[in-house]
Amino acid sequence: MVSLTADLSPLRPDRNLAMELVRATEAAAIRAVPFIGRGAKEAADGAAVDAMRAFLGTVAFQGRVVIGEGEKDNAPMLFNGEEVGTGTGPQCDIAVDPIDGTSLTAAGRQNALSVIAVSDRGSMLDASSVFYMDKLVTGPAGVGVVDIRLPIGENIRKLAGALGKPVDEIVVSVLNRPRHEKLIQEIRDAGAGTRLMSDGDVAGGINAARHAARTDMCVGVGGSPEGIVTACAIKALGGHIQGRLWPRDDDERQRGIDAGLDMEKVYEADDLVRGDNTIFVATGVTDGQLVAGVRREGGYIYTESVVLRGASGTLRRIASEHLVSKWL
Repeated sequence: MVSLTADLSPLRPDRNLAMELVRATEAAAIRAVPFIGRGAKEAADGAAVDAMRAFLGTVAFQGRVVIGEGEKDNAPMLFNGEEVGTGTGPQCDIAVDPIDGTSLTAAGRQNALSVIAVSDRGSMLDASSVFYMDKLVTGPAGVGVVDIRLPIGENIRKLAGALGKPVDEIVVSVLNRPRHEKLIQEIRDAGAGTRLMSDGDVAGGINAARHAARTDMCVGVGGSPEGIVTACAIKALGGHIQGRLWPRDDDERQRGIDAGLDMEKVYEADDLVRGDNTIFVATGVTDGQLVAGVRREGGYIYTESVVLRGASGTLRRIASEHLVSKWL
């Protein structure tokens, strides 16, 4: 990415690449529309994967998929290690999730996104051998204040002090999973409120880091790929993110160790994605706090996307109109 003082090197992702990537997330989101609320998450994901992959093939960059669909979602395309793009232009690491929230899409619920994150080649942590990660995300007020190694109640009190608000006004997002029953109770015992998410912890993390958002913190165990993607966005928001790998069994732990991952380490933002030369783009599939979902009216399809660039610290919103005849 290019700043006013940066070397204008063709080997680094820039703001023009960000706009090209939006076309790929828009395509994936639009292709998923016929499956919203139809209970067919695999069909929705397959359509989104096909659309995103086709559009990525037209983008002038040399992308290497570090975080793909892969084994976790039994996906046939956009797998870890796949090369995407035209083969010319900047060399990048890329993380993709054609639909973050396939279950949300299938059920017609909120906060499903189509997501791409990009950074300099070799800068993204490849955590693909361990599927899950325990994460803590806040906005800028949490930097140097909260720590994933502390009890959740202490982190809530520290963040409340940094934000200058009472503890009972703090809202914490958590995936609604049996593994989080104790964590949810501890949050409530500390005096804070919870916002339970059925899926979509990328949106949950970003919403927790955004200025004047409805939530103040996002915690708990979610996907490790989603942690890397979220870190790319947090770079632009100036927020705080930490993660600890959460292997499900001894075999997965050993696979992670064999891949060079540290099971005891607290991964900070710069461990997840080195440097600030990051791009995060997302298009809403269904309505949510971050972006509106795809909407069809007459002969037009309307999409809303966000583009976050770590180099400039900006969040831009893009509202687009598409002719139905070109898509569906």
